[in-house]
Order: sequence, then structure tokens, then C-alpha cells
Amino acid sequence: MKTGFPLSTWTAVICVLMSEMWLSKTSVADSRVFGSGVNQFNMEFVSIGDPNNANDTTGTPNPAGSVGYAYNMGKFEVSEDMITKFNASQTLQITTANRGLNKPATSVSWNEAARFVNWLNTSTGGFAAYKFTTTGVNDNIALWTPTDTLDYNPGNLYRSRRADYVLPSTNEWYKAAYFDPNTGQYFNFPNGRDTAPQAVVSGTDDNTAVYTDVPVKPPVPPPAGPADIMLAGGLSPYGVMGMGGNAFEWEETAQFLSNSDPTSRRGARGGYWLSGSSDLSSSNRTDIAPGLEVSAVDYVGFRVVSLAVVPEPSSWVLALIGISGFLYRSRMGKKRLNGK
Repeated sequence: MKTGFPLSTWTAVICVLMSEMWLSKTSVADSRVFGSGVNQFNMEFVSIGDPNNANDTTGTPNPAGSVGYAYNMGKFEVSEDMITKFNASQTLQITTANRGLNKPATSVSWNEAARFVNWLNTSTGGFAAYKFTTTGVNDNIALWTPTDTLDYNPGNLYRSRRADYVLPSTNEWYKAAYFDPNTGQYFNFPNGRDTAPQAVVSGTDDNTAVYTDVPVKPPVPPPAGPADIMLAGGLSPYGVMGMGGNAFEWEETAQFLSNSDPTSRRGARGGYWLSGSSDLSSSNRTDIAPGLEVSAVDYVGFRVVSLAVVPEPSSWVLALIGISGFLYRSRMGKKRLNGK
């Protein structure tokens, strides 16, 4: 078998990939493409593994954070550019704050965010996450019922069982922000620490977030607005950006955790660019009516969860070991055939 490279080269490449994955359990990410033509955009997702992790009992709600399955969290908040390309693709039109294409899409109601997520599903050949029975872009959803045989989940009447893309539940969001998979413990802030991150206007440095420290520490002035979604501060332990500061983010979950009333206020988390540090903490969860939009929620954005899971790093490592072994056996077999 001719591999195109000497075995030593393949071995070196595989070893580097294995070491990278071994050293950074949180770095596994994939990019998905949505839309078409000039209205195409990419959305990057980070793998959130460690299913059946324990709950945290120190934050809000209490308990919180245990998720019984692996999933993918959007690495960045949904941008205005993504909403613009959604609007160009069909008749439903979602409003945003119009701060810039790379800014987080704020002034988007929960109902509008759910419409966007449904489109991510249906435009890629999947099934809608949320049941809308009326056509208004800001109308409330309906509940999935037992007559919706393939979609109904008695534990969550908002979310279809068949959906690949959804808004994050309170536990999915909490885990991606505050749980450290390397130590198996929760932290108070989404910087992998029990102390607040450094306040910045924008950037990607570790242990930073886009918010207003109280009091503001010179020479950093209060941010005039959110940063670009890829400049929204340091990463959470899993490698997700902007889970503290920049923009509050919608949860899928209702205020009192029972997704049984379409009109219930929804949870929102993470703080925004003018928040004090307490808004960024695991103890802070606010709630907002699902139909509020424009100026009423000009500080609230959202991100997307994908339930179409990429393999855990350990699975990739096993696959690479298998490839390495296959190449080695092929080389040795060739040598035996040649009498070497």
C-alpha cells in the first residue's frame, strides 16, 4: 500500500494530533454551513461531553448543570450577519439592533430566536425544534402533545425529540459555562475560576470578559456596546466564548423550569456589556417574556445548541491509533512480500 508519505511522517502527524487532543479535551469543534449562495454562513460548535456529570448545588437554579448526553454548544453568539442572511432567505423577518454584522444579534425575542433555530433545522433537511401554529414571527409557540408522536417529549413540551438544533436549556447553558471537564468541578464564573474575569472592551485573552467592572478599573472605560462575537473575551473551560458579558443569552427553559406554558417567561443568563460582575456568576439568572423584542431586549442575544454530536476526543484518539496501526501493518506486509 502506497500512502504518499513515509510511515515516519504519518506517525509524526498522528502523534501531534493525538497529543493536541490529549492536552486539550475542550478543543474539539466543528463548523456547520447554513444558507446558500451569498446568504451562506458558518456556525462553529464546541463539543460538550462528560455525560451524566453531577449537578452543581451552589448556583441558580439549584441544582443545575447535569446533562445526561453529549451535545455541541455554539462557540460564539449568533451574529447580526446570520440574522440578515436568514431574513434574505424567506419571508419571516427578524429584527436586530443593527450595530454591525459581526455584533451579537440582540433585540431578538425568544420567539424570533426559536424561528431562527427552526430554520437551521428545516433548511438542512431536519425537523423543526419548536411548534408554531401561527405565522407571525413573534407569535408564541404551541406545546408538543402526545398526538405529535415523533416530536413529543413528556419531559420537555417545548422541544421536539427530532430536532438537531435547539436553544440551550438551562442545564446545557450552565454546564457549558461553569463546569470544568478537566477537574470535574464547577466554578462561579465562566472563566474557570471563582473570581470574576478582567473587564475588557473586546479581545480574546484568557480570563477576560466584555462587561463593566464595578467600579470600573482604569484605564478600561465602560464598553459602548457589545464586542464582535469572536472578540467577546476569554473562553469557558470547554472553550466557549462570551458566556460571561457581551450580551445576555436566552435559555430555552421557562422561568420556573417547567416548560408547560408557551407564555411563560424564559430564563436568560451571562450578563452584558454594562453588567457588574454579579450578572456573570452562576448565581444570577434573570427571566424575560418570550415576546419582548427591539429596545426592550437590546442587551439580549442567543446561541445555538446542536444535538448532532461530534465524537469525543477519546474516540478520535482511538481512530488515529487504528490508522497508525493499519499503516504500520501495511508497510510491514509490503516488506514481507518483497523479502525484506
